[in-house]
Parts: sequence; C-alpha cells; structure tokens
Amino acid sequence: MMTFPSLKNLQQSVSRVLKRFPFEILFAFVATLAAIAYIELESLNYLKESWCKRVMMTAALGLVISLATTLFCESRSIKTPQRLIYNSIAALLTAVLFFTFNPLINAADLIRFFLLILAGHLLVAFAAFTKAGTIQGFWQFNKTLFLHFSTTALYSAALYAGIAAAIGAMNFLFSADFKYDTFYILWVCITGIFNTVFFLSGVPDNFSKLNQDFSYPKGLKIFTQYVLIPLATIYVVILLAYEIKILVQWRLPKGLVSYLILGYAVFGILSLLLIFPIREKQENKWIKTFARTFYFLMLPLLFLLFVALGTRVADYGLTEPRYFLTLLASWLLFITLYFLLSKKQNIKIIPISLCLFTLVSIYGPQSAFSVSTYSQKTILLRIFKDNHAFQDGKLVRINKISKKDGEKAVATLEYLISHNDFEVLQPYVTQNLKVASDSLSKVKDSYGHLRTSRYDILDQKMKWMISYFGLKKFSGNRFYFDRGDQQEEKHYILNTSEPEITVVTGYDFMIDQANINYEDTHNHYVIDKISIDTENKKAGILQVRLNNDTAVFNVNELISDLMKEESKLKPYLQKSNRDDPPEYNLPSSLLSFTKKTKNFRVMFKINSIRFSLDKSKKISLLNYATGVYLIKKR
Repeated sequence: MMTFPSLKNLQQSVSRVLKRFPFEILFAFVATLAAIAYIELESLNYLKESWCKRVMMTAALGLVISLATTLFCESRSIKTPQRLIYNSIAALLTAVLFFTFNPLINAADLIRFFLLILAGHLLVAFAAFTKAGTIQGFWQFNKTLFLHFSTTALYSAALYAGIAAAIGAMNFLFSADFKYDTFYILWVCITGIFNTVFFLSGVPDNFSKLNQDFSYPKGLKIFTQYVLIPLATIYVVILLAYEIKILVQWRLPKGLVSYLILGYAVFGILSLLLIFPIREKQENKWIKTFARTFYFLMLPLLFLLFVALGTRVADYGLTEPRYFLTLLASWLLFITLYFLLSKKQNIKIIPISLCLFTLVSIYGPQSAFSVSTYSQKTILLRIFKDNHAFQDGKLVRINKISKKDGEKAVATLEYLISHNDFEVLQPYVTQNLKVASDSLSKVKDSYGHLRTSRYDILDQKMKWMISYFGLKKFSGNRFYFDRGDQQEEKHYILNTSEPEITVVTGYDFMIDQANINYEDTHNHYVIDKISIDTENKKAGILQVRLNNDTAVFNVNELISDLMKEESKLKPYLQKSNRDDPPEYNLPSSLLSFTKKTKNFRVMFKINSIRFSLDKSKKISLLNYATGVYLIKKR
C-alpha cells in the first residue's frame, strides 16, 4: 500500500534542518529576497540593482562558508555554543566581503566572487574530514552529496515545471494576469528556499559511520570503466600523436591544445576518484596500473601545456585567463608528482590543494589581477620605450609608431583600463587622471543625458586615453569610436500627436503605407477603376502612381528641414528614460505634405518615424517609418 509523508514528518524534517543549519537557511533566505528585489527593480533603479547583486553574492558565499564551518564543527564534536561562535565569525567574514565587492565598478570582483564560491565548495568537500584516516568517509560523503544534489535538482525542476504550468493554465483559462516576472520569482523561491532546505536535509551527519561504509554502486564502476576511461584514453592517444607531430615538424603547439590537455586531466582524475574505493580488490588490480600510466602520460602532456602557455605569454603577456591556465597547469603538475612519488595516495589532497591554489589567486600581489596588471603594464612600457615615447619615467604622446605596435598598445590600454579603471596609469602620466575622470563622468551623450552607466564612462575613458597618446588611428572599428563619435549622429523619434485618428474629410480614400524605410517595395491597388501603385525606390523616397499621374514624396527632405530648427520643437518633447532618444509628439500638419497632379490631390501623412541625423542635420539612417496616403480626385 502506498504511503504519503505526513505533514508532521515534513515539519519535523524542516525543523531538523533549521536546527542543524540556521545560518545556512538565513543566508539562503536573504539571497532569495535580494534576488526577488533585483527582478522587480531591473532596469528601474541602477543603484539599488547594484546593491541587490552584492547582497546575493555575499549571501551565496555566506551559505557555502557557513556549511563548511558547520561540517567542521560537527566532525570535531564542537558543542553548540562554540559552534555558534565559529559560525558567527564565518558570517562576519562574509559580511566584510559585501563592502569589498562592487562588480559594477570593478569587473575583477565578479571573477573573485566565482573563485571564492569555487573555494567554498571545495572547502565543503573536505571540511568534515581533516583528521587522518578518513579517506573512505571522505569519498562516501562526497558521493552522497553528489547523488543527493542530483536528486534535489530533479525535484526542484519538476516542482517548478508543475507550478509554472498551473500558473500558465490560470492565465489561459481564467484570464489571470500573472506577468512573466512571476515565473522568475517562482524559480528563485524554489532554488533559493526549497532546493536549499531539501539538499541540506540529505547532508550526512554520522561521519564515523561513513568511514566504515565500503559499499560501492555497481553502476558507477560500469560508467567509469566503460565511459570515462575510454574517453580519457581517446584523448591521450590524440594528444600524444599531436605531440609527436610537433617534435617531427618542430612547430609551436596550437592554443587549443591547452584545453584538450585539461580535458584529458579532468576525465582522468575524475575516473580515478570514482573508482578509488575498489582499487585494492583482487579483480581490480588494473586500476593501479591505469593510475600510474595516467600520471606518467601526464608528464609529457604537461610539458606541452607549459610550452603552449609560455608561447602565448611571451607574445601577449599574462592576462587573467592565461594566469588561471598557468595556475591550473601548475596544480596538475603538483598532483601528478604527488601521486607518482607518494606512497599514501591520499585523494583528499586534490580538493585541499585546489582550494589553496584558488585562494592564492584571489587577493594579494601574487593574485591573478595583480600579476596580469603588472605584465600588461610592462608590455605597454616596452612599446613606448621602443618608440621613443617614454621620458623621465612618464609616457608621452607617440609621434611615429608601426601599425603592429600601435594596435598592440591600444589593446593593452584597453585591457588595463577595463580591468583596473583609469587611475592604474597615473604613475606614468603627467595629467591628473582623477580630474580627467571626474570631467568625463560629466560629459553628456548625444541626447543631452549624463553618462551614469559604468560602461559608458569606461568607453569615454578609453577614448580619452587613446586620443591622449595619439593612437586613435590604431583603434580600428572599436565600439567606443563607432557609436556616434565619428559622424556625431543623433537619434530621434517623431510621432503624430494622435496617430490612431486620421481625419479624412475632403478626401475620397486612404491607403496605409508601412515600411517606408525599405527600398524596392511595391504595392498595387485598384479602387473605382483607378490603378494605384505605391513604390519605395529608395529609403524615404516615396512614389505613388494613380493611372497616368505620379506624385513623389521625399520624407528625408521634410524631416531634415523640420529638424534644422529643433529648438522650435521643444514644446512637443516627451519625457523619456535616460538611454532613450528624444521623442516628439507633433501636430499632424508638421508631419504632412501635399502634392497635386493633373487629376488628383495627394497628401502623405507620417504617423511615426525613427531616424538618425548627421552633423548637417540630414537623415543618415531611417530606422522605422509608417504613414498614410489621403487621395482626392480633382
């Protein structure tokens, strides 16, 4: 007979989770609220949006760090009062990160966040197994977490799909008005609250029992033996063949080889971790042979990896991605040498060492961001010195430089400014960059709006710095010199004040005309034995033929004449968001013009038009336009 869990059992399960993981649930709740607020505020309040993101990031980190702290305390049998102190310290450390994180100002903070999250998850993997002799428990614990996480993800997805379908059905059947953001909020609540509580309910708490558990899923062995290991073998055969080709041809390796080697390392190490508990069984002696073979084959591949990385670093210097690839290669070399030389074969060294390597890369002079900045500054200084533009310890305007060096200098400046902001170059520039930065933040765009977005201001700083050094001609088609800076284009929207209403008094018939911004469009009508053809020979140039009569309307010319006295249109200017172009709602008389032929009088009335003007107030681009023909027989 099928039994269903009672509400009492459900309540007890939730109570156990709340009692065991109070800090983790609190962080999950805060992150969920911040995510909901972000959804509601998106594109409405830039500053509050930023605060919501920082709260979400901090709470996510707090959850992971608190979980690792709780597991460590439980494994050491630390009593509740002391445990609360440890968790409070962890929470305070996380709160400090809130004041240091600002990803909308410093792009590196987003990378730091993901690195800290990675380090936190690795910490959870071994926090309860810091004592010696706990390798079996460590393996069983992480196996249980992985399987329970997969179950949790499946349940969460099913719950979301079911409730989302119910909401959609209510919208369809009962004309309910649930907006699209309802589905986002639903997903946030399920992943933030249900997913967290359900996952934490399955976290093992009897660590000594895990250490005595030698059970092993048969399906896991089959998956590893017949899927992962063959894939790893295919990888290594391809890579070794490529290495032989390089030696024969004596040619530098391609950049993609780095990712192939890392892929082989991931497959191989994952395979060895999955079959670790059964390596000592008599029928599985091949596992030890495979392990030693794997690590021996890693040595020539790691040499190839370091050669590939060294080639790129020598040519272009260190950047964050190359730093992380180099760090990962160094970690793989450490792991390889450890398992080849050590008799202990302690698999806990894998997450512990990777966690330490990750933490080393986040803050400090050895971090990815400090080392990358130093490397790129060195490259920039070398370019300026080689081109006689370095005087008294300062970079000066370049008078003559090769195209290769000019483009490299521009790319390096872009990297330094986008990753570190403007002031990173202050020691090498006589100009006060703080003053220049303040001035650039007050520059208005082509619509007369202040540039408050980080990205807009960053564009201005890049443009200023590249122009300051006389490198603008090497900027190519980069976005900050393209967006209205070369042609000084401005964008506009003009609408008829009442586009839904068209007065047809005094006319015989009306024809809607859409897409007047397209070329080579043609429509044919027959009304009262009158053959009518409307054509767009060119964007904005309209022609209407009525039997043998022809009328031509130049929309571009009408708009250009109208916009030459833009100041007179101010009474019709509509309020708009900062990033929107000016929008005017004009009387129909200003957006209409009439042509007379031998047998007809034709008026063309513009309903709506979007366009760009160049410096001479002529239309450079017609984005969208609609209108109507009003036709009267004479």
